[in-house]
Amino acid sequence: MKAKHPLALVFFPAFDWAISPTHPEREERLLYTQDQIFEEGLFDIEGIVEYKPELATIEDIQRVHFCVPDERAVTTESHLISAGGAITVAEAVLNRKVNRGFALVRPPGHHSMRVVHGARGFCNINIEAIMIEYIRDKFGVDRIAIVDTDCHHGDGTQDIYWHDPDTLYISIHQDGRTLYPGSGFHYEMGGPNALGTTINIPLPPKTSEEGFLYALEEVVLPALDDFKPELIINSAGQDNHYTDPITNMNFSAQGYAKLTSRLGADIAVLEGGYSIEGALPYVNLGIILAMAGLNYDRVVEPDYDYEKIKQPRSNTEYIKELCEEINEFRKNIDEMVPKVRAKGETKTRNRQIYYDTDNITENQIEEVVLCNDCAGALKIDSQALGRKRICAIMIPRKACSICRDMGYRWFEEADRRRFDYVYLQDRPAKKYIAR
Repeated sequence: MKAKHPLALVFFPAFDWAISPTHPEREERLLYTQDQIFEEGLFDIEGIVEYKPELATIEDIQRVHFCVPDERAVTTESHLISAGGAITVAEAVLNRKVNRGFALVRPPGHHSMRVVHGARGFCNINIEAIMIEYIRDKFGVDRIAIVDTDCHHGDGTQDIYWHDPDTLYISIHQDGRTLYPGSGFHYEMGGPNALGTTINIPLPPKTSEEGFLYALEEVVLPALDDFKPELIINSAGQDNHYTDPITNMNFSAQGYAKLTSRLGADIAVLEGGYSIEGALPYVNLGIILAMAGLNYDRVVEPDYDYEKIKQPRSNTEYIKELCEEINEFRKNIDEMVPKVRAKGETKTRNRQIYYDTDNITENQIEEVVLCNDCAGALKIDSQALGRKRICAIMIPRKACSICRDMGYRWFEEADRRRFDYVYLQDRPAKKYIAR
């Protein structure tokens, strides 16, 4: 047997990192999958190759995050290996050693935002974003799409790419009115310089294969066709499964395999999924076979019963209407973008962000330069209650001269009497300064 699409796999169970010995996010999440992969003989298939994860560097984190007070304070070696595992897979794909790659790593990352005071949703640093910005710096890839299929909205990834017109972020998730983190509504479409490059598809509880695949065909694939990415990344969360203990969806291993096959992502990175024995070994097996272009028809859970997890008719009707409304928004997006902007004009938003894992509340004032030529210089005034106050400034990857000058002006004018730390992330110069 030979893989149609040569596939790189990285496993990293993170034996030394767990929130608690009985917490759903623990090493057994991957150990059962690893056993299943060996038992099924997947590494005997020509074209499926296991790679060992490398270690991400502090510089890799600094392309994406502002960590308070620094990177070492909010990460462990396991986080660096998890991010490094995703980078290892990306290296294999971009160097054309394989066609596709799947990083089965933990800890996860898609709830981690640009500013990091601690852990949110079991996430400290954003694994996919760190991998993506590494790819951009090393390989010069520009337009990238992320399709997040975790049951929880990837609010961290959305935050990082909210202002980036070169990154399409699509999230299919359980409606935020019924599940953490309570965001990801269909009217959240991106910042003023990147309107339309964020697409959220919040599905109602009890959605099954029918609803997920409908949303894929009606919204996700057409959006990808319009955006024309050079790479497609799948944030491959598996907690939409009907046995998952912390969610309310009815997706199956077959459904995941079909979605994976139709999506055709270049790289997948594991996110959530907490049915350690009942789902993960089967879902991961289905995803691996689908990514490799192999038959997955026999991948079925022992307790699978279609009638028990069949999608309610009301869900079907709701999802159809939702997809029509999202597509209507997408069609009219140009009418929502201001055509004339004064040089140096900015837009501000105030946010309160809760770190559920570490019980931290962050207050944040974000200011972005409205720009017709780039993603816009970004300034963030952030303080977690009872902790340090920071000023974080980002000059975007393809900054125009006005935004570059504004970024440095903000940095020089930041009042050290008000802020404990001031950070500058200069992406064009590949420079990170903390003072």
